[in-house]
Amino acid sequence: MSPEQLLAETETALPTLRAAVTGLPAYVPGRRSLGADIAALASNESHYEPLPAATAAVAEAAGRMNRYPDMAAVELRERLAQHLGVTLEEVAVGPGSVGVLQQIITGLCDAGDEVVFAWRSFEAYPILVELAGARPVRVPLDRAEGHDLDAMAAAITDRTKVILLCTPNNPTGVPISHHRLEAFLQSVRSDILVVIDEAYVEYAEAGSGPDSLALYRRFPNVCILRTFSKAYGLAGLRVGYAITTATIAEGLQRTALPFAVSALAQKAAIASLDAGEEMAARVSLVKQERARMAAELEAQGWKLQPSRGNFLWIRADAPLLALLVDAFDAAGILVRAYQGDGVRITVADPASNNRVLRLLAAHAAVAAS
Repeated sequence: MSPEQLLAETETALPTLRAAVTGLPAYVPGRRSLGADIAALASNESHYEPLPAATAAVAEAAGRMNRYPDMAAVELRERLAQHLGVTLEEVAVGPGSVGVLQQIITGLCDAGDEVVFAWRSFEAYPILVELAGARPVRVPLDRAEGHDLDAMAAAITDRTKVILLCTPNNPTGVPISHHRLEAFLQSVRSDILVVIDEAYVEYAEAGSGPDSLALYRRFPNVCILRTFSKAYGLAGLRVGYAITTATIAEGLQRTALPFAVSALAQKAAIASLDAGEEMAARVSLVKQERARMAAELEAQGWKLQPSRGNFLWIRADAPLLALLVDAFDAAGILVRAYQGDGVRITVADPASNNRVLRLLAAHAAVAAS
């Protein structure tokens, strides 16, 4: 007898998912490369292999995979604290910055509470908020593809618990300036946690975005969120961190999945911090390529906002977006399309970037029409 027939005979109900789960939009990851001739430019990964020191640290730690990692990640947190000029108690870690963000929302939000963020921004924001039973409050970007901080301030209610600020913004690449963010923080209630999500901060030019550590020292309700997935090239190991008050950081450890950050990830992150100059040299090359691509695309007629991430953003309506996605697919170039908004293209090696430039040159006339 099949399970369906048995159920029909017994009329026994099966377990069901929460309505909040069945109603969630699925997170859409960047598509994966399936061949050597495919340019994988959809996920904002570093195109460089991991730093040699990180690879060596993972190899050395691999012989102890039979043991649980340090759940408190003390050594990594100590190194981060030293690196950033904060205390150990102000550092919390998790499986990527998105993992830490889930800990934040779980730790602060009850059902019906509100989380305010710009839109479009990081796609995981509304998913994590709804999963916690809270209510996502999307505030449209301004005309320059950046955060409309005045509108975000106006969206705050007595149910607001968390505000998410992504700078540089993913997927548009636009940062929030220090003075604008400082003025915004002055207008926000002190009982609201303001998360400054800086996943791409290493790619931003000095002074283009906020001095988040200075703002954190002045406004205790600020939480800084960063990751080793992008510039440090450890996307496959999943390790991110938050800088926040000791009270909040301790709460984030309570909401963390036990042993979520592997020993390999912890060791690789420490080794990557120690190889900061080498990482910075790689970042500099990406920034040079980003500037080269932006200049050529603007010369072709494409209208771009200056990006401070390791990606470029092209605003496109539905017909143009469909045309571009088909063209990129046919050319073996994986990019990230956002329905109704545009396309994000990761900046990678010069050869891959040149493929992007040639393709967009062939379609520039259509975009201008």
